Amino acid sequence: MSSNAKHLPSINAGHYKNTAACETEIMPVPAVVRIPLSQHIGKPCDPVVQKGDEVKVGQLIGDTDAFVSAPIYSSVSGTVTGIDTIRSANGGYDTRIVIETDGKQTPWEGIKAPEITDFQSFVKAVRDSGLAGMGGASFPAHVKFNPKNLDEVDTLIVNGAECEPFITSDHRTMLEAPQDVIDGAKAIVKWMGMKEGYIGIEENKPDAIAKLQGMIKEQGIDNLHVFPLLSRYPKGAERVLIQEVTGRVCDAGVLPADVGVVVSNVSSVAFLGQYFRDGMPLIQRRVTVDGNAVQNPKNVMGLFGTPVKDIIDFCGGYKGTPKKIIMGGPMMGRATITDEISLVKNNNAILVFDESQAFIPDETPCINCGRCHEACPFGLMPMKFADAYLHKDVDVLNKYAIMQCMGCGSCSFICPAHRPLSFMNTLAKGLVKEASKK
Repeated sequence: MSSNAKHLPSINAGHYKNTAACETEIMPVPAVVRIPLSQHIGKPCDPVVQKGDEVKVGQLIGDTDAFVSAPIYSSVSGTVTGIDTIRSANGGYDTRIVIETDGKQTPWEGIKAPEITDFQSFVKAVRDSGLAGMGGASFPAHVKFNPKNLDEVDTLIVNGAECEPFITSDHRTMLEAPQDVIDGAKAIVKWMGMKEGYIGIEENKPDAIAKLQGMIKEQGIDNLHVFPLLSRYPKGAERVLIQEVTGRVCDAGVLPADVGVVVSNVSSVAFLGQYFRDGMPLIQRRVTVDGNAVQNPKNVMGLFGTPVKDIIDFCGGYKGTPKKIIMGGPMMGRATITDEISLVKNNNAILVFDESQAFIPDETPCINCGRCHEACPFGLMPMKFADAYLHKDVDVLNKYAIMQCMGCGSCSFICPAHRPLSFMNTLAKGLVKEASKK
């Protein structure tokens, strides 16, 4: 990592953590849920129910034999009224199971805490839980926790940085379910045979730092530590976090396990703490709802399959005309074309902006100021990437290490010419990948 990363201009002057003090409110059960069968990286699940079936809370409704996948469970009790398809926030198509709820929220009879006696039963329990990373990437957790070089993995990093503006759902998890965070982390460290674990938290969350530090000390846990981080985006990026906490360098294309580390989002770890205790699979999540086009920004606990529109209505509805709805944070989230899409496993925020907050100024020519280079956590040169992409020059893209870009968006944010540098970096990486196939 470039030493420039320690001397960045203050691109985090405003964190916009407007809902940090808002205790999570539990949403009522919606009349209908539409649960997508693609909620993770890897192969989408196939439906294991059909129209007319009665289902209960925590009952399996989607699964596949593929290794890189995770099962999906019903978040409600009710009747399956159909299976449809919709365009997703990432531009593809999702198959969804539509369930008309009965309002009873009757748990499925087979729910019970998993029996974990060794590493293999731990991995099986994680898969059975349905967990896929809740921090954004949505990588099936049982794959992450089952590295080929298990004997070389010695450190767990729990990612509680939550560095993107607006989002506070992880912060509230650490304050409202701290024992779940601790229990989940202890279980991962124990069953993976690690030496120690760290919970990385940005210093703009002093209450979460104090809460977890105090509980860890009270419980006499000597192999789990809280690691305060400078409040500067993108401290929560996996590769950045690994170097901050351990000093180990994890280049693009290198798995964290290859440098002896497993990184897991704090909400994912907290869920495992709960699941290992009661056996209720992943059916809901805490989500931040914010933006200047929402009447009452808040943190909400919502069931998977709940329409975004219902969640926004729970927050008082729209305040003015929404110009942009983003699933996730403003730096790395995805804009959606409709509020009819559903809440899924990796949705940590729903941001709704009006014209004034979503406004993007017109692009002007590059002035070669170098701010994008200074803002890049890896000291890359986005202005070189942009020019090389426009000229389709793969050799230059490789020369300046385009594949090291992690898409954090810092370059676009800081650019005084308002160039879409991060977007062009993504396109440039696609160009390099295509060229490598020839």
